[in-house]
Amino acid sequence: MERALTVLHVSLHHPTRDPDAFAKVPAQLQHDTSPLLVGRGPDAHLRLLLPRLSRRHLSLEPYREEGSALLTFCLKALSRKGCVWVNGLTLRFLEQVPLSVVNRVSFCGIQMVVRVEGGTSLEAFACCFHLSPSPLIHRPQAEETDEWESTSQEQPPPSPRLQAPEHPGLLHGPSPASPEGGTETQLQKEPSDRVPC
Repeated sequence: MERALTVLHVSLHHPTRDPDAFAKVPAQLQHDTSPLLVGRGPDAHLRLLLPRLSRRHLSLEPYREEGSALLTFCLKALSRKGCVWVNGLTLRFLEQVPLSVVNRVSFCGIQMVVRVEGGTSLEAFACCFHLSPSPLIHRPQAEETDEWESTSQEQPPPSPRLQAPEHPGLLHGPSPASPEGGTETQLQKEPSDRVPC
């Protein structure tokens, strides 16, 4: 009996609408449980042809949480020169965050929405890609400088807190209040509680 694959539905948008930027993006692909690399390098599984993008900019990494029979995913930043914005959090080199069912991601001007549709297979997963002519994220996002883009002088609305199950290797609780009055989420570089698939 064949098990159903987990499917990542990935929508992509870049404001330049350069057709060459997404020329190497397949309509769909099936992948084993190794990290799926996103970047402009020839070894990237999702290859985006943008000069500001690193050869290996980020990865989508499947894993199985202890006690679970399903694949779960995290997103890891692999670029030393840029950062990745995920659901309101800014990730730097080797920082990672678990993905929820729907995820908003931004990097190098690219907007990406990843929707996870669970399946029972632990050997592989599939990705379906959609190119969007219009923006996918309708709020300011962190850029490489970590400054917020905004056309007005108002502060952006606070983002919803990323809710993660007990997962001490990936996220920790809020840290002491920052000088701006908010709290920051501490990210750890390498999780320790993954169970190999």
